[in-house]
Amino acid sequence: MTTLTQDPQLLETLNKMDAQRLLSWGAEYHGKRAGIITSFQDTGCVMIDLAKKAGVDPRVLTIDTYRLHPETYRLIEEVEKRYGIEVERFGATPEKVEEMVKDYGEYLFFDSKRMQEYCCHIRKVEPNEEALKTLDVWYTGLRRDHSEGRKETPKASYVQGPKMGQHILKIAPLADWTTEQVWDYIKENDLPYNDLYDQGYASIGCIICSTPIRPGEDKRAGRWRWFNDENQGGGGDKECGIHKG
Repeated sequence: MTTLTQDPQLLETLNKMDAQRLLSWGAEYHGKRAGIITSFQDTGCVMIDLAKKAGVDPRVLTIDTYRLHPETYRLIEEVEKRYGIEVERFGATPEKVEEMVKDYGEYLFFDSKRMQEYCCHIRKVEPNEEALKTLDVWYTGLRRDHSEGRKETPKASYVQGPKMGQHILKIAPLADWTTEQVWDYIKENDLPYNDLYDQGYASIGCIICSTPIRPGEDKRAGRWRWFNDENQGGGGDKECGIHKG
């Protein structure tokens, strides 16, 4: 584990870079301590392609909750074959999952927001923290047009790492891209993408907790749909915990 010194001038420089330059910058200055953590949604596929086109052999990491859609697992294999990479998979501790299910049931996330966040913490947040222990630069697919709660997403910021005193550069190369720009890039470059997008999905996570959206709904309305009323249509704070704070 290494510790970065927070540098406001560096942040100012990074926030002015375009997506491809941001992706090459991490490899240039941090080597294999820079990596793309992706759930293999649209932005993740674009970042991998942009990195390869920039001459970067990127580390690609993903969190396996053991409840992903079959389409997602197939896409991971397709991406590995297309780009000649090996995706690093980080999963929850089996004993913790077993204990959680024993104590609260298989479908605890239906019970309350607190239980949903607890399930996400075990299946997603903790494995993500293990992945972050191997990184100084964390590339993420966050975009400002995802939801009201993400509209101020910077391209680059420092975040607290999983270890006390550890700072990580969190970089969202496509923060200022629109949905239309992302999909224009996917189509123009014939990129592999998750088949669920063709079935009305706009945000893809676990097989039960992500569903298609209706016309006019927030892009994250399909996440934990049963909480939409209390979250005023699915925007704002509908997060698993990885990107909170």
